[in-house]
Formats: sequence, C-alpha cells, structure tokens
Amino acid sequence: MLRDTFDDGVVDPVLWSQSYGDPVEAGGRARVPCTTGYAAFRSASIYTLSWSQVALRAFPPAATGATTAALSVLVLSDVGGQDAGFIVDPAQNALGIYLRAGYADGGALFPAYDSVAHAWLRLREDAGSLYWEASPDGAAWTVLRTAASPAWVAQSNLSLLLESHRDAGSSDFAEVDNLNITRAGALAPPDRAAAGLSSLDRSTSTLSGG
Repeated sequence: MLRDTFDDGVVDPVLWSQSYGDPVEAGGRARVPCTTGYAAFRSASIYTLSWSQVALRAFPPAATGATTAALSVLVLSDVGGQDAGFIVDPAQNALGIYLRAGYADGGALFPAYDSVAHAWLRLREDAGSLYWEASPDGAAWTVLRTAASPAWVAQSNLSLLLESHRDAGSSDFAEVDNLNITRAGALAPPDRAAAGLSSLDRSTSTLSGG
C-alpha cells in the first residue's frame, strides 16, 4: 500500500522513486519546493486506483506575488495528460477537481478554495465510480464530484504525483502529510476499499492483491 507519515525525515527512495526538483521531508511533512520550476514527490508506477483511494492533509503554497501557485495531487495513468485528482491554487482562490484526458476536462469543477473545509483531500474509486471528497478533519467527508471510473483506474502501473509550481513571486513550498494514514475517529473506507492506493500485488475485488 502507498502510505507515508513523512515523519522520519528521509524521502523513501522506493516509494518515491520518480521524484524530481529536490523535495524533502521536514517537520513531519512532505515538503515540495514551489518555484517557477517544477518539483514533486512522485511514486513508482506500480499502483492501481480500482477499489482504492488516496487521502492526505494538504498544505498548498502561499500565493504571495503569483498569479498561480499550486499544489497538484494527481493519480497518473501511463498516458500523458490522462489523470485524476486535485489542483489547489490559493493564488486563484480555486480548488480544481479534475478527470483529464489530453490534459483537458470539460467537466472540471472549481469551487472557491477554503483552507478549512478543504484541508483534507481524498480521491477514491468504488464500484465503478470515482469520488472527489474534502474534509476539515480527515473524519467527516463531503463529496465534491462524482464520475464514472475510466478504464485506466484498474491499470496496475499508476503513480501518485504531489507537485508544486508557481508562475511568479517568492519561492516557497507546499506540504503534504498523513498520506493514507487514518486519523483516530475517521470514517472507515468501504469494505471493498483499501486504506490507500493499491500496489500490484493487491488486485482482487477485496484488494488482497486505494
């Protein structure tokens, strides 16, 4: 399972084998530089989203001096621009909710970003549907969007991207914590859903082989 508390101060080279731009672990969080370049924690391409989920505590970058300053939380398929997830952009006061093909999504939603209501983000797949959800505490979740699951969510070569970028202004960073780590008192995932994005050896309907 893809889980990380980011508490040991060391970027796991196996979990995050495709990372770039010098991300680090600091203060018990994953820290991604937010500059006019690009940086990210990116996992190995060995996961599936079918009957599974990605949930985390998000800390987007400061908007100071930028038109866009974003934290992207995306599950990537093996086709460029074909992905699903969130882009949190305080500079535009928007939470982008995406299911993209060819880097585009005509059904994308852009609710105003609320640092309290959208503190925790979750993308999960259940019974042929994708759910984009947010929570102030990692326990009570609100569904922001639903869509039919595209076929690629069942592939076994997906990866998770936690990326940050800004177009201008002072360089800083975005942070992520508690990746697929259940909070005390949090709602349990459905019986047929794992606690995190599933690895290759968790491929049955009960995720014994999100």
